[in-house]
Amino acid sequence: MAGQDWFEKDFYKTLGVSQTADQAAIKKAYRKLARTLHPDANPDDAAAEERFKEVSEAYSVLSDPDQRKQYDSVRAMAGGGARFSAGPGAGGLNDMFSGMFGGGAGSGGRTRMRFSTSGDGAGGPGFSFDDILGAFSAGAGAGAGSGSGSRPGSGGGFGGFGADFDGFGGFGGFGGRGGGPVPGADLQASVTLPFREAAAGSTQVLTVDGKSMTVRVPAGVRNGQKIKLPGKGQPSPNGGAAGNLVITVTVPAHPVFSLEGNNLRLTVPVTFAEAALGARVDVPTLDGGSVAVKVPGGTPAGRTLRVKGKGITTAKGTGDLLVTINVAVPQKVSGKAKEALEELREATRDDDPRAELRRQAVQ
Repeated sequence: MAGQDWFEKDFYKTLGVSQTADQAAIKKAYRKLARTLHPDANPDDAAAEERFKEVSEAYSVLSDPDQRKQYDSVRAMAGGGARFSAGPGAGGLNDMFSGMFGGGAGSGGRTRMRFSTSGDGAGGPGFSFDDILGAFSAGAGAGAGSGSGSRPGSGGGFGGFGADFDGFGGFGGFGGRGGGPVPGADLQASVTLPFREAAAGSTQVLTVDGKSMTVRVPAGVRNGQKIKLPGKGQPSPNGGAAGNLVITVTVPAHPVFSLEGNNLRLTVPVTFAEAALGARVDVPTLDGGSVAVKVPGGTPAGRTLRVKGKGITTAKGTGDLLVTINVAVPQKVSGKAKEALEELREATRDDDPRAELRRQAVQ
């Protein structure tokens, strides 16, 4: 980021926080604004997109302690929060710059100056805002023509300049020279996948920050899970690593299957005769086929049978199919079926399925 930007932009105002806000408050304010202003929520809204970029820029500086400290120093200097003296009779930083670059004593007034990061600045060809900052960090006795802190051809000397600033520091890293690069802001996106695609994995094309992006969603993703793609977010404002793309996945519930790790789970109804006498029943699988499952005789409702290798396959391996048995009770019984049930009831009259329940209840 160019040094002049930090003089002109109020990042605290951009995020709507006070200058004393802690990191938690800054992060909360940024997330709230990012959700509201994100291009996905404001398609074809250029104003919202520009505001989103401003918010991301502000957060990238204020969320980094070193960058924030430098920014606060610059803003204090520009706004009068910290006073720097250039010697007796000086009228502050602007007077000092004016005296150095053409608006000093004898001019009959104060010259208004613009500091530029281009090749031709206020001090003549080749002069830039970075030249001034280079002189700040050069220390006492360093002159512009000496090559210490200023580019050749930048104009008058800076001899002894650093000695006139009481408590001034940190400018050697201004504009990324010493404070270290900061990562770009994260981008947020969302995608909704059918259960089958979420379980098997899917390739999705998303529009993020106005750009089309192909994303591979891994197998076994859950509802509400967040996928982080490093380096796919906003670029760094000063040459650091790009931010992340964080994708929130929504997976609607399936009417039959559910995920449990790499295992697939479902409930299968069987008749009383199948549960009591045993049977082989066809059970559906996620790929659209089926598998024959042996139900042992005497299987109670609620028992879970395991079919190896019929779950989903992820980087962690392949899971199983977990089949929970539900004994289906007919709503109406008549004819021979009713006679058979009455005979069964008579034959099992002495059996008490609740005896164990009563025994445990009094323990």
